[in-house]
Amino acid sequence: MNIARNKKAFHDYFIEEKIEAGIELHGTEVKSIKNGKVSIKESFIRIIKNEVFIMNMHVSNYEFGNINNLPETRVRKLLLHRKEIEKLAGKIAEKGYTLIPLNIYTKNRLVKVEMALAKGKKLYDKRDDLKRKDQKRDIERSIKDFGR
Repeated sequence: MNIARNKKAFHDYFIEEKIEAGIELHGTEVKSIKNGKVSIKESFIRIIKNEVFIMNMHVSNYEFGNINNLPETRVRKLLLHRKEIEKLAGKIAEKGYTLIPLNIYTKNRLVKVEMALAKGKKLYDKRDDLKRKDQKRDIERSIKDFGR
């Protein structure tokens, strides 16, 4: 079940490869995420000392939680196998590649992150995408009106 989606990522990046990872969460963060109180719009992923972390992921405090709530935008560790991390680190070493979160969802009662190995789009690529999107919308509108 999808909880949060990063729509901006598809506009700003070419998605090369998608990877699923678990998140290390503490306390009432799981309940808050399952209630949909999470945002990944401005978040990004870094590899530091062979460990993968998600930065700037905003998880609101659980409203029925206690005084032990953690900071909302703390750094959270992502759970991946060592070989996967090494493969991603090798790809990121290439020019222009980065890791971005696409989706947060539940799978078998666990909270997962779908992240992507992506390459940044240039401004003219974004314009081309918007142009294609507008053309497709106009075609669908004319087909719909033709049927009447």
